[in-house]
Amino acid sequence: MLQPMTHPIELTIAEPLPGAFVWQLLETDDAGAHPRVLRKAFDAAESYELALSAGQRALQSEIRHRAPAGGG
Repeated sequence: MLQPMTHPIELTIAEPLPGAFVWQLLETDDAGAHPRVLRKAFDAAESYELALSAGQRALQSEIRHRAPAGGG
């Protein structure tokens, strides 16, 4: 059985420059406040969709990394 995440993670996409989209994973405390950057894109993507896809892969990787060994 999967354990609930105690620190929620949010995927955000930003466009700091026109046509340059970057993702980041923000982790909050137990109360869902005080977000901090957990992971972020190394390079910008050419579209929102590409950044979203890359961010989703990073989020899934983070979830797998935090899963208990042999759990599922």
